[in-house]
Amino acid sequence: MSGPGEGGSLDGVRVLDLATLFAGPLAATMLGDFGAEVVKVEHPTQPDPSRGHGPSKDGIGLWWKLLGRNKRTITLDLSKRGGRATLLRLAAEADVIIENFRPGTLEKWDLGWAELSAANPRLVLARVTAFGQFGPYAHRPGFGTLAEAMSGFAAITGEPDAPPTLPPFGLADSIAGLATAYAVLTALRARDRTGEGQVIDMAIIEPILTVLGPQPIWYDQLGHVQPRTGNRSANNAPRNTYRTADGSWVAVSTSAQSIAERVMRLVGRPDVIDEPWFATGADRARHADVLDGAVGAWIAERTRDEVLAAFEKAEAAIAPVQDVRDVMSDPQYQALDTVTSVDDPELGPLRMQNVLFRLSATPGAIHWAGRPHGADTDAVLGELGLTTTEIRELRAEGVL
Repeated sequence: MSGPGEGGSLDGVRVLDLATLFAGPLAATMLGDFGAEVVKVEHPTQPDPSRGHGPSKDGIGLWWKLLGRNKRTITLDLSKRGGRATLLRLAAEADVIIENFRPGTLEKWDLGWAELSAANPRLVLARVTAFGQFGPYAHRPGFGTLAEAMSGFAAITGEPDAPPTLPPFGLADSIAGLATAYAVLTALRARDRTGEGQVIDMAIIEPILTVLGPQPIWYDQLGHVQPRTGNRSANNAPRNTYRTADGSWVAVSTSAQSIAERVMRLVGRPDVIDEPWFATGADRARHADVLDGAVGAWIAERTRDEVLAAFEKAEAAIAPVQDVRDVMSDPQYQALDTVTSVDDPELGPLRMQNVLFRLSATPGAIHWAGRPHGADTDAVLGELGLTTTEIRELRAEGVL
Protein backbone atom coordinates (compact mmCIF):
# COMPACT_ATOMS: atom_id res chain seq x y z
CA MET A 1 0.00 0.00 0.00
CA SER A 2 1.32 3.43 -0.90
CA GLY A 3 -0.14 6.87 -1.34
CA PRO A 4 0.49 10.60 -1.19
CA GLY A 5 2.78 10.69 1.86
CA GLU A 6 5.66 12.99 0.88
CA GLY A 7 6.28 14.27 4.37
CA GLY A 8 2.66 15.04 5.20
CA SER A 9 1.61 15.03 8.84
CA LEU A 10 0.09 11.56 8.45
CA ASP A 11 2.77 10.12 6.20
CA GLY A 12 3.02 6.39 6.94
CA VAL A 13 -0.53 6.04 8.29
CA ARG A 14 -2.37 3.40 6.24
CA VAL A 15 -6.14 3.63 5.94
CA LEU A 16 -8.66 1.21 4.43
CA ASP A 17 -11.85 3.02 3.44
CA LEU A 18 -14.67 0.46 3.31
CA ALA A 19 -17.41 3.05 3.80
CA THR A 20 -19.97 4.69 1.50
CA LEU A 21 -22.24 7.74 1.52
CA PHE A 22 -20.72 10.05 2.98
CA ALA A 23 -19.39 10.47 6.53
CA GLY A 24 -16.91 7.60 6.54
CA PRO A 25 -15.47 8.32 3.09
CA LEU A 26 -15.13 12.02 3.93
CA ALA A 27 -13.14 11.17 7.05
CA ALA A 28 -10.81 9.05 4.92
CA THR A 29 -10.49 11.89 2.41
CA MET A 30 -9.39 14.31 5.11
CA LEU A 31 -6.81 11.84 6.39
CA GLY A 32 -5.52 11.35 2.85
CA ASP A 33 -5.27 15.10 2.35
CA PHE A 34 -2.56 15.20 5.00
CA GLY A 35 -0.49 12.28 3.82
CA ALA A 36 -2.24 9.10 4.94
CA GLU A 37 -2.09 6.25 2.43
CA VAL A 38 -5.76 5.58 1.72
CA VAL A 39 -7.08 2.58 -0.18
CA LYS A 40 -10.76 2.72 -1.11
CA VAL A 41 -12.31 -0.76 -1.06
CA GLU A 42 -15.50 -1.11 -3.13
CA HIS A 43 -17.70 -4.02 -4.12
CA PRO A 44 -16.84 -5.32 -7.60
CA THR A 45 -20.32 -4.67 -9.01
CA GLN A 46 -21.76 -2.17 -6.51
CA PRO A 47 -19.36 0.76 -6.20
CA ASP A 48 -19.77 3.57 -3.69
CA PRO A 49 -23.08 5.24 -4.68
CA SER A 50 -21.44 8.65 -4.39
CA ARG A 51 -19.95 7.94 -7.82
CA GLY A 52 -23.44 8.43 -9.20
CA HIS A 53 -24.70 11.22 -6.94
CA GLY A 54 -25.32 14.61 -8.45
CA PRO A 55 -24.27 15.91 -11.86
CA SER A 56 -21.79 14.05 -14.04
CA LYS A 57 -19.62 14.93 -17.00
CA ASP A 58 -18.97 12.43 -19.78
CA GLY A 59 -20.62 9.83 -17.56
CA ILE A 60 -18.18 10.46 -14.70
CA GLY A 61 -19.62 11.56 -11.36
CA LEU A 62 -18.13 14.86 -10.23
CA TRP A 63 -18.86 14.47 -6.50
CA TRP A 64 -16.69 11.36 -6.51
CA LYS A 65 -13.77 13.36 -7.90
CA LEU A 66 -13.86 15.36 -4.66
CA LEU A 67 -14.71 12.57 -2.21
CA GLY A 68 -12.33 10.06 -3.79
CA ARG A 69 -9.28 12.29 -4.02
CA ASN A 70 -5.94 11.00 -2.71
CA LYS A 71 -7.33 7.45 -2.57
CA ARG A 72 -6.29 4.39 -4.51
CA THR A 73 -9.25 2.26 -5.51
CA ILE A 74 -9.61 -1.50 -5.37
CA THR A 75 -12.52 -3.92 -5.59
CA LEU A 76 -13.19 -6.67 -3.08
CA ASP A 77 -16.29 -8.69 -2.20
CA LEU A 78 -15.97 -9.06 1.57
CA SER A 79 -18.80 -11.59 1.74
CA LYS A 80 -16.76 -14.17 -0.18
CA ARG A 81 -14.12 -16.36 1.42
CA GLY A 82 -11.36 -14.97 -0.78
CA GLY A 83 -12.48 -11.42 -0.05
CA ARG A 84 -12.40 -12.06 3.68
CA ALA A 85 -8.91 -13.53 3.51
CA THR A 86 -7.65 -10.65 1.38
CA LEU A 87 -9.10 -8.03 3.70
CA LEU A 88 -7.43 -9.65 6.69
CA ARG A 89 -4.11 -9.47 4.83
CA LEU A 90 -4.75 -5.80 4.09
CA ALA A 91 -5.77 -5.19 7.71
CA ALA A 92 -2.53 -6.71 8.95
CA GLU A 93 -0.65 -3.94 7.14
CA ALA A 94 -3.09 -1.11 7.93
CA ASP A 95 -3.41 1.36 10.79
CA VAL A 96 -7.07 2.29 10.32
CA ILE A 97 -10.21 0.77 8.85
CA ILE A 98 -13.26 2.98 8.32
CA GLU A 99 -16.57 1.18 7.68
CA ASN A 100 -20.26 2.04 7.78
CA PHE A 101 -22.08 -1.27 7.37
CA ARG A 102 -25.08 -1.87 9.59
CA PRO A 103 -24.05 -3.28 12.99
CA GLY A 104 -23.40 -7.00 12.75
CA THR A 105 -22.56 -7.05 9.03
CA LEU A 106 -18.79 -7.42 9.46
CA GLU A 107 -19.42 -10.04 12.13
CA LYS A 108 -21.65 -11.97 9.71
CA TRP A 109 -18.67 -12.17 7.36
CA ASP A 110 -16.32 -13.19 10.21
CA LEU A 111 -14.61 -9.81 9.91
CA GLY A 112 -15.61 -8.34 13.25
CA TRP A 113 -13.31 -6.75 15.79
CA ALA A 114 -12.21 -10.12 17.13
CA GLU A 115 -10.89 -11.22 13.76
CA LEU A 116 -9.49 -7.86 12.69
CA SER A 117 -7.67 -7.19 15.96
CA ALA A 118 -6.28 -10.72 15.90
CA ALA A 119 -4.82 -9.95 12.49
CA ASN A 120 -3.44 -6.63 13.73
CA PRO A 121 -3.60 -5.69 17.44
CA ARG A 122 -2.55 -2.11 16.57
CA LEU A 123 -5.50 -1.57 14.24
CA VAL A 124 -8.03 1.23 14.79
CA LEU A 125 -11.53 0.34 13.53
CA ALA A 126 -13.84 3.31 12.97
CA ARG A 127 -17.48 2.19 12.73
CA VAL A 128 -19.72 4.95 11.35
CA THR A 129 -23.47 4.34 11.43
CA ALA A 130 -26.61 6.43 11.69
CA PHE A 131 -27.48 5.40 15.25
CA GLY A 132 -24.41 3.71 16.72
CA GLN A 133 -23.56 0.09 17.45
CA PHE A 134 -26.17 -0.49 20.18
CA GLY A 135 -29.52 0.82 21.38
CA PRO A 136 -33.08 0.38 20.10
CA TYR A 137 -32.39 2.04 16.73
CA ALA A 138 -29.00 0.46 16.03
CA HIS A 139 -30.19 -1.90 13.30
CA ARG A 140 -32.43 0.57 11.50
CA PRO A 141 -31.35 1.91 8.11
CA GLY A 142 -30.41 5.54 8.41
CA PHE A 143 -28.87 8.53 6.65
CA GLY A 144 -27.77 12.02 7.59
CA THR A 145 -31.24 13.41 6.86
CA LEU A 146 -32.60 11.45 9.80
CA ALA A 147 -29.89 12.88 12.05
CA GLU A 148 -30.77 16.39 10.93
CA ALA A 149 -34.37 15.70 11.94
CA MET A 150 -33.70 13.79 15.18
CA SER A 151 -31.05 16.12 16.56
CA GLY A 152 -33.24 19.21 16.68
CA PHE A 153 -31.56 20.94 13.75
CA ALA A 154 -34.64 20.90 11.51
CA ALA A 155 -36.89 21.98 14.38
CA ILE A 156 -35.02 25.28 14.84
CA THR A 157 -34.37 25.94 11.13
CA GLY A 158 -36.81 28.00 9.07
CA GLU A 159 -39.26 30.79 9.66
CA PRO A 160 -41.46 30.65 12.78
CA ASP A 161 -44.66 30.02 10.83
CA ALA A 162 -43.11 27.69 8.25
CA PRO A 163 -42.34 23.95 8.36
CA PRO A 164 -39.12 22.62 9.87
CA THR A 165 -36.36 22.89 7.26
CA LEU A 166 -33.79 20.27 6.25
CA PRO A 167 -30.47 21.40 4.75
CA PRO A 168 -30.07 20.94 0.98
CA PHE A 169 -26.73 19.18 1.42
CA GLY A 170 -25.19 16.47 3.62
CA LEU A 171 -24.77 18.50 6.79
CA ALA A 172 -24.96 15.73 9.39
CA ASP A 173 -22.75 13.44 7.31
CA SER A 174 -20.16 16.16 6.86
CA ILE A 175 -20.06 16.97 10.57
CA ALA A 176 -19.76 13.26 11.34
CA GLY A 177 -16.94 12.99 8.80
CA LEU A 178 -15.01 15.72 10.59
CA ALA A 179 -15.70 14.05 13.93
CA THR A 180 -14.58 10.65 12.63
CA ALA A 181 -11.27 12.04 11.38
CA TYR A 182 -10.77 13.61 14.82
CA ALA A 183 -11.67 10.32 16.51
CA VAL A 184 -9.20 8.41 14.35
CA LEU A 185 -6.38 10.76 15.25
CA THR A 186 -7.32 10.52 18.94
CA ALA A 187 -7.27 6.72 18.78
CA LEU A 188 -3.92 6.70 16.94
CA ARG A 189 -2.45 8.96 19.62
CA ALA A 190 -3.64 6.53 22.29
CA ARG A 191 -2.13 3.64 20.32
CA ASP A 192 1.21 5.46 20.27
CA ARG A 193 1.08 5.32 24.06
CA THR A 194 -0.38 1.85 24.65
CA GLY A 195 0.62 -0.06 21.53
CA GLU A 196 -2.97 -1.29 21.09
CA GLY A 197 -5.73 -0.28 18.71
CA GLN A 198 -9.40 0.13 19.56
CA VAL A 199 -12.90 0.52 18.13
CA ILE A 200 -14.48 3.91 17.39
CA ASP A 201 -18.29 3.91 17.57
CA MET A 202 -19.43 6.99 15.63
CA ALA A 203 -23.19 7.61 15.48
CA ILE A 204 -24.10 10.27 12.90
CA ILE A 205 -26.92 11.49 15.16
CA GLU A 206 -24.42 12.66 17.81
CA PRO A 207 -21.88 15.13 16.33
CA ILE A 208 -24.63 17.33 14.87
CA LEU A 209 -26.23 17.51 18.31
CA THR A 210 -22.92 18.73 19.70
CA VAL A 211 -22.62 21.58 17.20
CA LEU A 212 -26.19 22.69 17.91
CA GLY A 213 -24.88 24.14 21.15
CA PRO A 214 -26.47 24.43 24.61
CA GLN A 215 -30.01 23.28 23.80
CA PRO A 216 -29.93 20.21 26.11
CA ILE A 217 -28.61 22.13 29.10
CA TRP A 218 -31.10 24.94 28.49
CA TYR A 219 -33.91 22.43 28.53
CA ASP A 220 -32.49 20.52 31.48
CA GLN A 221 -32.07 23.58 33.67
CA LEU A 222 -34.82 25.90 32.42
CA GLY A 223 -37.24 23.83 30.39
CA HIS A 224 -36.41 26.13 27.48
CA VAL A 225 -37.08 24.86 23.95
CA GLN A 226 -35.43 26.93 21.24
CA PRO A 227 -38.01 28.04 18.65
CA ARG A 228 -37.59 28.66 14.94
CA THR A 229 -36.60 32.29 14.41
CA GLY A 230 -35.66 32.39 10.73
CA ASN A 231 -32.55 34.50 10.20
CA ARG A 232 -32.97 36.25 13.53
CA SER A 233 -31.12 35.30 16.69
CA ALA A 234 -32.35 35.32 20.26
CA ASN A 235 -28.90 36.47 21.35
CA ASN A 236 -28.30 39.61 19.31
CA ALA A 237 -29.78 42.07 16.82
CA PRO A 238 -29.64 43.37 14.19
CA ARG A 239 -28.84 39.96 12.71
CA ASN A 240 -30.47 39.14 9.40
CA THR A 241 -30.18 39.16 5.64
CA TYR A 242 -31.09 42.40 3.89
CA ARG A 243 -31.81 43.19 0.26
CA THR A 244 -29.83 45.90 -1.51
CA ALA A 245 -31.04 48.38 -4.12
CA ASP A 246 -29.59 46.27 -6.96
CA GLY A 247 -31.40 43.09 -5.87
CA SER A 248 -28.49 41.45 -4.04
CA TRP A 249 -28.48 40.30 -0.44
CA VAL A 250 -26.10 40.88 2.44
CA ALA A 251 -25.85 39.34 5.92
CA VAL A 252 -25.20 41.45 9.01
CA SER A 253 -24.13 40.18 12.42
CA THR A 254 -23.77 42.16 15.66
CA SER A 255 -22.62 39.54 18.16
CA ALA A 256 -20.41 42.16 19.82
CA GLN A 257 -21.93 45.25 21.46
CA SER A 258 -19.39 47.56 19.82
CA ILE A 259 -20.33 46.25 16.37
CA ALA A 260 -24.03 46.80 17.06
CA GLU A 261 -23.32 50.40 17.98
CA ARG A 262 -21.26 50.97 14.83
CA VAL A 263 -24.04 49.55 12.65
CA MET A 264 -26.70 51.81 14.14
CA ARG A 265 -24.52 54.90 13.81
CA LEU A 266 -23.82 53.96 10.19
CA VAL A 267 -27.49 53.61 9.29
CA GLY A 268 -28.39 56.92 10.89
CA ARG A 269 -30.02 55.70 14.10
CA PRO A 270 -27.51 56.53 16.86
CA ASP A 271 -30.47 57.43 19.07
CA VAL A 272 -31.32 53.79 19.76
CA ILE A 273 -27.87 53.20 21.27
CA ASP A 274 -28.96 55.18 24.34
CA GLU A 275 -32.07 53.07 24.88
CA PRO A 276 -31.80 50.90 28.02
CA TRP A 277 -32.71 47.81 26.01
CA PHE A 278 -29.77 48.30 23.62
CA ALA A 279 -27.21 47.40 26.28
CA THR A 280 -27.38 43.61 25.84
CA GLY A 281 -27.71 41.30 22.86
CA ALA A 282 -30.74 39.51 24.25
CA ASP A 283 -32.57 42.79 24.87
CA ARG A 284 -31.67 44.02 21.40
CA ALA A 285 -33.10 40.78 19.99
CA ARG A 286 -36.42 41.54 21.66
CA HIS A 287 -36.49 44.79 19.66
CA ALA A 288 -35.42 43.21 16.37
CA ASP A 289 -38.33 44.74 14.47
CA VAL A 290 -37.09 48.25 15.21
CA LEU A 291 -33.45 47.45 14.44
CA ASP A 292 -34.16 45.38 11.33
CA GLY A 293 -36.41 48.14 10.04
CA ALA A 294 -33.68 50.74 10.35
CA VAL A 295 -30.91 48.61 8.92
CA GLY A 296 -33.07 47.16 6.15
CA ALA A 297 -34.31 50.57 5.00
CA TRP A 298 -30.79 52.00 4.85
CA ILE A 299 -29.43 49.01 2.91
CA ALA A 300 -32.38 48.99 0.52
CA GLU A 301 -31.39 52.45 -0.75
CA ARG A 302 -27.86 51.42 -1.73
CA THR A 303 -26.19 48.93 -4.05
CA ARG A 304 -24.39 45.92 -2.66
CA ASP A 305 -20.96 47.42 -3.38
CA GLU A 306 -21.93 50.66 -1.68
CA VAL A 307 -23.22 48.81 1.38
CA LEU A 308 -20.15 46.61 1.67
CA ALA A 309 -17.80 49.58 1.32
CA ALA A 310 -19.66 51.60 3.95
CA PHE A 311 -19.71 48.74 6.46
CA GLU A 312 -16.02 48.05 5.91
CA LYS A 313 -15.18 51.71 6.49
CA ALA A 314 -17.25 51.67 9.68
CA GLU A 315 -15.57 48.42 10.80
CA ALA A 316 -18.96 46.71 11.06
CA ALA A 317 -19.47 43.02 10.29
CA ILE A 318 -21.07 42.21 6.95
CA ALA A 319 -20.80 39.69 4.13
CA PRO A 320 -22.47 39.30 0.77
CA VAL A 321 -24.86 36.37 0.41
CA GLN A 322 -22.97 34.45 -2.26
CA ASP A 323 -23.84 31.52 -4.48
CA VAL A 324 -21.16 29.23 -5.89
CA ARG A 325 -20.49 31.61 -8.79
CA ASP A 326 -19.54 34.33 -6.31
CA VAL A 327 -17.51 31.93 -4.20
CA MET A 328 -15.37 30.94 -7.19
CA SER A 329 -14.41 34.56 -7.83
CA ASP A 330 -14.31 35.89 -4.26
CA PRO A 331 -10.93 37.59 -3.64
CA GLN A 332 -10.56 36.26 -0.10
CA TYR A 333 -11.16 32.68 -1.19
CA GLN A 334 -8.76 33.26 -4.08
CA ALA A 335 -6.08 34.57 -1.72
CA LEU A 336 -6.44 31.48 0.46
CA ASP A 337 -6.61 29.14 -2.59
CA THR A 338 -9.71 27.68 -0.96
CA VAL A 339 -10.94 26.42 -4.32
CA THR A 340 -7.90 25.00 -6.06
CA SER A 341 -7.20 23.35 -9.41
CA VAL A 342 -6.40 19.65 -9.72
CA ASP A 343 -5.29 17.93 -12.92
CA ASP A 344 -7.32 14.83 -13.69
CA PRO A 345 -6.50 12.31 -16.44
CA GLU A 346 -10.19 11.70 -17.18
CA LEU A 347 -11.64 15.22 -17.16
CA GLY A 348 -8.65 17.55 -17.30
CA PRO A 349 -8.26 20.43 -14.82
CA LEU A 350 -10.86 20.35 -12.03
CA ARG A 351 -11.58 23.03 -9.45
CA MET A 352 -12.54 21.78 -6.01
CA GLN A 353 -12.24 22.69 -2.34
CA ASN A 354 -8.65 22.60 -1.10
CA VAL A 355 -7.48 20.81 2.05
CA LEU A 356 -9.31 21.88 5.17
CA PHE A 357 -6.61 23.96 6.86
CA ARG A 358 -3.06 25.18 6.39
CA LEU A 359 -0.10 23.80 8.34
CA SER A 360 3.14 25.77 8.20
CA ALA A 361 5.57 22.83 8.31
CA THR A 362 3.65 19.81 6.99
CA PRO A 363 0.93 21.14 4.70
CA GLY A 364 -1.67 18.89 3.14
CA ALA A 365 -2.09 18.51 -0.60
CA ILE A 366 -4.38 17.08 -3.27
CA HIS A 367 -2.31 14.67 -5.33
CA TRP A 368 -5.09 13.34 -7.51
CA ALA A 369 -8.86 13.44 -7.86
CA GLY A 370 -11.12 10.41 -7.41
CA ARG A 371 -9.93 7.49 -9.53
CA PRO A 372 -11.97 5.01 -11.56
CA HIS A 373 -13.65 2.06 -9.86
CA GLY A 374 -11.05 -0.59 -9.05
CA ALA A 375 -8.25 1.22 -10.89
CA ASP A 376 -5.53 0.15 -8.45
CA THR A 377 -6.67 -3.37 -7.55
CA ASP A 378 -3.81 -5.25 -9.16
CA ALA A 379 -1.16 -2.79 -7.98
CA VAL A 380 -2.33 -2.73 -4.35
CA LEU A 381 -2.74 -6.49 -4.07
CA GLY A 382 0.59 -7.01 -5.80
CA GLU A 383 2.28 -4.80 -3.23
CA LEU A 384 0.56 -6.87 -0.56
CA GLY A 385 2.36 -9.94 -1.90
CA LEU A 386 -0.36 -11.60 -3.95
CA THR A 387 0.94 -13.20 -7.14
CA THR A 388 -0.49 -12.59 -10.57
CA THR A 389 -1.99 -16.08 -10.45
CA GLU A 390 -3.66 -15.43 -7.08
CA ILE A 391 -5.14 -12.17 -8.33
CA ARG A 392 -6.39 -13.89 -11.47
CA GLU A 393 -8.03 -16.62 -9.37
CA LEU A 394 -9.72 -14.07 -7.10
CA ARG A 395 -11.06 -12.27 -10.13
CA ALA A 396 -12.36 -15.55 -11.59
CA GLU A 397 -14.17 -16.23 -8.28
CA GLY A 398 -15.90 -12.84 -8.42
CA VAL A 399 -13.97 -11.55 -5.41
CA LEU A 400 -12.41 -8.63 -7.35
